[in-house]
Amino acid sequence: MDYRTLGRSGTAVSTLALGTMTFGSETDEAAAHAQLDRFVEAGGTLVDTADVYGGGASEEIIGRWIAQRPADIRDRVVLATKGRFPVSDEPNGVGLSRRHLRRALEASLRRLGVDCVDLYQVHAFDALTPLEETLGCLDDLVRSGRIHYVGLSNFTGWQLQRAVDLAEFRHLTPPVTLQPQYNLLTRQVEWELVPACLAAGIGILPWSPLAGGWLTGKYARDERPSGATRLGEDPDRGMEAYGPRAAEHRTWQVVDAVRDVASGRGVSMAQVAIAWLAARPAVSSVILGARTLEQLEDNLGAAGLHLEAAEIDRLDGASAVPVGDYPYGPLGVQQRHRPIAGGR
Repeated sequence: MDYRTLGRSGTAVSTLALGTMTFGSETDEAAAHAQLDRFVEAGGTLVDTADVYGGGASEEIIGRWIAQRPADIRDRVVLATKGRFPVSDEPNGVGLSRRHLRRALEASLRRLGVDCVDLYQVHAFDALTPLEETLGCLDDLVRSGRIHYVGLSNFTGWQLQRAVDLAEFRHLTPPVTLQPQYNLLTRQVEWELVPACLAAGIGILPWSPLAGGWLTGKYARDERPSGATRLGEDPDRGMEAYGPRAAEHRTWQVVDAVRDVASGRGVSMAQVAIAWLAARPAVSSVILGARTLEQLEDNLGAAGLHLEAAEIDRLDGASAVPVGDYPYGPLGVQQRHRPIAGGR
């Protein structure tokens, strides 16, 4: 397992993180504890959860696992959770207000059985709450010792930069991470978010690195998802999600490229997709979201996989997203680029 800093912080984390969204819903407690044990055994450190995963069950399962493990195991884990989405039906049971965030964090700490979390992330932007209020609350929570670092999730480019600027000019604790959806089939974050993260020293924690299973090769052209896959378990919803993506030529172009690279290396397609993502600029750690120990075991195989330049070029070319002309296409690039006069 390789390690990197959590954004511009001094805390090191494993390049692969364990996502726990399935804990308490698709993965029972015994299987979840087996995943946590295997992840730590493999050198993993960053464990990511949220208050809404399994209606709080994910945090509770992790909390019981932490309580049952020796101190050296507990100390190895870098614990991250999130707050923002509804945890009750009352009007203030959702959002990024000072009132909701403080209560959400206190509830998360109780479920996790800890006094502090290493990384507390706001799960999405909240248009009703001024960012000044949210960042001020997070700064207070850092100063009180209940969280070590602040992270963002699912922010757009302008929202991210607004948060960075406000933190700087108001002398508040700045965000050190961004958790966006990012994979070979979803590369639009590279247009604005990745450059903004690089400029601000923010580490990216990509979720859905396998694009909901598409990059594992489990889906085929013109073939309905089977019951053995996540989309196949709910046929109507499965076809609703499968149809549009299956109709795109680019989807199969990417899948074929991942399959070719995997075949040439003698590894799984999932490992290739994860290794590609781990090598992207600004990425601190890739969040794995396995439902079973077998899936996790395969994903962990990406820890020692470093792709060659030719393999990366093959995947980059197949997954390139058409950007049109302006402001990201040739005309936009021409206007943003200025060579030094007389230079070659």
